Amino acid sequence: MPRRLPSPPPTLPGFTPVRVLGSGGFADVFLFEQNMPRRQVAVKVMLPEVVDEQVRRMFQVEADLMAGLSAHPSILTVYEAGVSGDGRPYLVMELCSSSLGQRYRREPLPVAEVLRIGVKIAGALHTAHQQGILHRDVKPSNILITAYGAPVLSDFGIAQSTRGRAAGTDAVGLSVPWSAPEVVSDQTQGTIASEVWGLSATLHSLLAGRSPFEVPGAASTTSSELSSRIVTARPAPIGRTDVPDSLERALLRGLSRKPENRPASALELLRDLQSIETGLGLPQTEVEVSRAEWAADSSRDHPDRTVLQAPSGETRRIRQGGGTEGLRASGTERRTGRGHRRTRVIAGLVAAAVVVAGGAVAAGLVLLPRGDDIPAVGAISTEVDGGRILFRWNDPGLAEGDSFRVETSTGESSVQRSSEFAAFPADGTPVCITVTIVHAGRSGDAGTEKCASLP
Repeated sequence: MPRRLPSPPPTLPGFTPVRVLGSGGFADVFLFEQNMPRRQVAVKVMLPEVVDEQVRRMFQVEADLMAGLSAHPSILTVYEAGVSGDGRPYLVMELCSSSLGQRYRREPLPVAEVLRIGVKIAGALHTAHQQGILHRDVKPSNILITAYGAPVLSDFGIAQSTRGRAAGTDAVGLSVPWSAPEVVSDQTQGTIASEVWGLSATLHSLLAGRSPFEVPGAASTTSSELSSRIVTARPAPIGRTDVPDSLERALLRGLSRKPENRPASALELLRDLQSIETGLGLPQTEVEVSRAEWAADSSRDHPDRTVLQAPSGETRRIRQGGGTEGLRASGTERRTGRGHRRTRVIAGLVAAAVVVAGGAVAAGLVLLPRGDDIPAVGAISTEVDGGRILFRWNDPGLAEGDSFRVETSTGESSVQRSSEFAAFPADGTPVCITVTIVHAGRSGDAGTEKCASLP
């Protein structure tokens, strides 16, 4: 079939179009030059024929999610989003030099590079999962390479939001080679387990030069044939003598047909990859996984928003053995976009809606003074969904400046206005939270406790 011509670039104030970068089933990507500050950017624009009011609304929600996550160093940075004068939603994004989808079929990647990419992208996925966000389209072409050679994950949920509409089955078919059996067979639209499968399939592809269920040497494979193999067959061997058995075993585990036989989380897969690096004598790839969230008050204004909590930027660094490095008492390290900066956490700002990762309370904040005249939170309910425990409680009517303080049995602390908190335990160990109300810099004596565990 002949490929369609790209749509004309939109007219965007402050931006000058340069050329087309690529075309997809539901959007075109253009190279633009931003006038101030002067830089080149990628602009992704929805096709006019797929845009209606519902798609426009979903695009805004998904753009918010991606922008909120883009502070993570391994997630594509989003600078701006909007609707052009002709009614097409667009995203202004960091310009990347290439995509892995353009490379792995020409030249399978070195083992050390695939391990590094796997650790980086697994960290990005785990951070998204902590915020209640599923990517749903993990594949080589959605891993972009920055100008500095760093892998970043792109396209969070946007393709999923438009699937089944004007984009039709083409958008789904493009991702079949990296879709889990339960997704291909329409048992689910996506879970943490299916994302682990997708990343494992992607890493397998980068090593083998083809997707896991393609027949080596076959001229072509249809989507229906691939779907049948994904549901019933075993992945084709990678077929490289330099790929260690430990890595192939780890990827086969991630490609298990039964979700319960896969790594329980992207973080568990990440640790497996780090262990393989150590076994090969390679330096272990450091990954910064977001450990702190702040509750998104705007979710009350957007009930269709799928995010539970948005990342604050506070991070911990995973080290060998899956531990974490404590945050130094002088401050915390924050990474935004591709850069680093040091930020001192001032104890006088504790009453603001700032969430701090596990040990950060002891490292940089003082405990709030308590008061017995502050009301207590009522009963807390729990909801278990996949690998997530969602705690909810009724808002007793917080005044302006008031907030909830959530302390967990795993050492995390959150000061927030949202009346829900999500925990993602790595196993069946119970998680307990205590919720108190903070008023005028003081925390109530009566804290409400609730415990829950994964089944």
